[in-house]
Amino acid sequence: MSPTPAPPAATGERIVLRPLTYADGDEFTARARESIGHHRPWLFPPLTADAYAAYAGRLIEDPAKAGFLVCERGTGAIAGFININNIVEGAFLSGALGYGAFAHSAGHGLMGEALRLLIGHAFGTLGLHRLEANIQPGNTASLGLVRSAGFRLEGYSPDFLHIDGAWRDHERWAITREMTAAAGR
Repeated sequence: MSPTPAPPAATGERIVLRPLTYADGDEFTARARESIGHHRPWLFPPLTADAYAAYAGRLIEDPAKAGFLVCERGTGAIAGFININNIVEGAFLSGALGYGAFAHSAGHGLMGEALRLLIGHAFGTLGLHRLEANIQPGNTASLGLVRSAGFRLEGYSPDFLHIDGAWRDHERWAITREMTAAAGR
């Protein structure tokens, strides 16, 4: 018998956004292995059971992180993931996004729907004020995703993150609760 999935954080027209669990490891890592060509050189999700257990542990156990799976409605198949990292409370009320679509679902608009639902969850249930996404300038799919969700370009950060053996430049994009209210989202 398979474990019962965590209750959804949000449900959309085509996807369910739910917290990831340790039990999701087999499907997550299988999807990640199928998606290596799609993810590289931008993203390196866990490919093995041990790597997934460490990854999930950080997202589940650390109160400054929240990890969610993007699951297809009906089938429950994992289409991608969105994490809020570095959640800061107090006067900042902010978090940094990390996300990825798996190859089988890329290009179908599921991540756009998931990001809109996550923004609502972050600004509603989690009470955050700001979300930030740091994206390598050549990652056109990711840049298009945040643009379509209403994020604004705020700056450029040279040598921002160490990815694939080198320090990579990133564009800094952000959205605030007020921006979503002004846009009627």
